[in-house]
Amino acid sequence: MKKYEFKKAAPVWIKGEEKEMNVSLCLSAVFSGESASLSVTGHSLYQVFLNGRLIAEGPARAGHGFYRVDRLDLTPHLADGENRVEIITAGYNVNSFYLLDEPSFVCAELFVDSVCAAATGKDGFTAKEYSGRVRKVQRYSFQRPFTEVYSLPSEDADAELEITADKKFISRDVPYPDYEFTPFERVIKTGTFEYKDRERYYGDRSVTRIDTKLKGYPMDELTVFSMKEAERLECTGSTCDLPAGNIEIDGNGFVIADIGAELTGFFSMDIQTCGGRLFIIFDEILSGGDVNPGRLGTGSVIIYDLLPGKYRLCSFEPYSCRYVKIVCEKKTEIHNGGMIRFEYPSKPIKQAPDLPDEQLRRIYKAAVSTFRQNTVDIYMDCPSRERAGWLCDSFFTSRVEYALTGKSLVERNFLENFIMPEKFEFLPEGMLPMCYPSDHNDGTYIPNWAMWYVLELEEYLCRSGDAEFVAEAKERVLALLSFFRGFENGDGLLERLKSWIFIEWSKSNELTQDINYPTNMLYCRFKRAIASLYGMPELDEEADRLAQTIREKSFTGKWFCDNSVYGEDGIARLSGLCTESCQYYAFFTGVATKELYPELWATLVNDFGPERKKDNKHPDIFFANAFIGNYLRLELLYREGLYDKLLTNIRGYFDYMAKKTGTLWENDGDYASCNHGFASHVAVWLCGIYK
Repeated sequence: MKKYEFKKAAPVWIKGEEKEMNVSLCLSAVFSGESASLSVTGHSLYQVFLNGRLIAEGPARAGHGFYRVDRLDLTPHLADGENRVEIITAGYNVNSFYLLDEPSFVCAELFVDSVCAAATGKDGFTAKEYSGRVRKVQRYSFQRPFTEVYSLPSEDADAELEITADKKFISRDVPYPDYEFTPFERVIKTGTFEYKDRERYYGDRSVTRIDTKLKGYPMDELTVFSMKEAERLECTGSTCDLPAGNIEIDGNGFVIADIGAELTGFFSMDIQTCGGRLFIIFDEILSGGDVNPGRLGTGSVIIYDLLPGKYRLCSFEPYSCRYVKIVCEKKTEIHNGGMIRFEYPSKPIKQAPDLPDEQLRRIYKAAVSTFRQNTVDIYMDCPSRERAGWLCDSFFTSRVEYALTGKSLVERNFLENFIMPEKFEFLPEGMLPMCYPSDHNDGTYIPNWAMWYVLELEEYLCRSGDAEFVAEAKERVLALLSFFRGFENGDGLLERLKSWIFIEWSKSNELTQDINYPTNMLYCRFKRAIASLYGMPELDEEADRLAQTIREKSFTGKWFCDNSVYGEDGIARLSGLCTESCQYYAFFTGVATKELYPELWATLVNDFGPERKKDNKHPDIFFANAFIGNYLRLELLYREGLYDKLLTNIRGYFDYMAKKTGTLWENDGDYASCNHGFASHVAVWLCGIYK
């Protein structure tokens, strides 16, 4: 990692509030000059505005104790005469899957015509407590920190700042987003509303289970309970098809706007209002013709309490949606409504391959869009509910970055974050977090996902040639191997692993004890990867023996069985339950080959796939789901050069997704995230076929 040193600035925060939850601070400076640059970092998040225009959100995430610095060239955005730069920072101080639970700070220095004009800990910045953002609000989700509630305009008091403890600053090392603005495309529904109390309100774990394991404000302390307020809205309306350039909403009215496809970014709009409460409610899909803010276990609603006047509204956090419901108590006019996109920049992405028809072009476009929205500073599972850097997901997304850009810049940051801290609090010694940067106060981890880190590391070395980083990761990899050694039985099989054993989103996840064979198949491949990375041939020999043991114990003569269970006599016997995904794990990891199991291979190729739920020739075999069973299937078809079959499967699995949201999904239905980073791997296969 590359160290960064500020020339003048020191890290600062509001005195006495470094560890308080959901505190916001605004730094500003007015300057004139022909050139300017800003170096800035902080925790938890910040936005940078120049003359009212959003030009950056950061920082890029790093592991515990490290902070990546943004170096922003302001010169292309300068106006003649005076310019005003603002840094709005939020310190959350809660654990999440998305941002670390570390003390708040901001560190920034502004250079104008090569002279330091402002620096935190020195002078030049005006500091105000941003009281317009309400502190005591619900979490956005179990995985993310707080929702946004505002009371505007606000009388922001001067903030008394103090210098915090020293920080370890490092360079960003990944590209900056374009911050392209995309307007709402159409208004598809209008109507009126009234408030109506309900017997029961939103009861997600993110609001009901607040404690030391999940930090936040308990329900009885909330100033505004966003989801309760949203659920009180009783809306009546009718569908329409109107341009969304200028939107007028009468008192007690609402509109639903369609952006045209699912995007990720910051809601932005200029409004003139008679005052009152304004809701922005959003989701990826329509549910019964309406927008359901709690569909994903999220509080997908932003609330503004406004005095009469004109405002330029911009959400602080990035969100994902296709549909936006705007509800207003008083008459409101909306101009320039849309989303400032927060995604991987377009310029580094290669030209699309020459695909033969509109269907494949649509799927490819959806794959690229999914990649961009889930790859900003790290690889994310989804840009909505979690924004988390999950292992296994990253194995697939890493291939996409290289296929689309020819580089592995984001992957380097992603992998590097896992080796930064000395240890991971709350986790067993040697184990890696299932997603990171994150804090898992409840001690949950996925042992299988840690193995995928090593599989990805092996491919990263092939893509990048970065042997120096691989060497840096060796201690952490061997510690992980040591952890798994403690669960090996006399046959060398892992048994009775603890915490969350994850195979894929299907019946597979119910067949994980006592000896799970997909996990052991992955363990076999894991050992081979370590052998390859660090020149340890003895692990190859162990993998050979393990593969043979799995074949002997798991294969029934027709299928690989998912698990063995110990009886009262202490003997482990096959459960007799077999899943589609288990078969794919066997071939993907090399435990099975088409030469060793030609009949099973032929059955998988010919009888399984997207049409199987219609004919279901093998009802005793539990279906695979998108993540990761269907992807392992497609990868196997690609490896064997069965391109016609692969393309048929791609059309069957993904075209309905591309049509509905313009993105690719977590599951094979729209009941969860409709925008998942791993799903962009479709682009890898299409690029490989149509070179």
